[in-house]
Amino acid sequence: MSWVAATTLVLMTVTIMAAMNFPLNWVFYVTVLGKIMIVYMVYKVLKANYTTDKTFADFYEDNPCGKYN
Repeated sequence: MSWVAATTLVLMTVTIMAAMNFPLNWVFYVTVLGKIMIVYMVYKVLKANYTTDKTFADFYEDNPCGKYN
């Protein structure tokens, strides 16, 4: 989850920098960094050693409502 938070922070920084009229080269380089971080973040999330016994029939894990019949 730390990669998700870091990537989100970098991309929010790009938005703030663009809104505050930072020089274009700074915004460009931080945007490229953000895109590289997104690719790496997706790779880390997909390759994570995570298993569960939940299925789609269990609905959302954060809002358990039992199985539907």
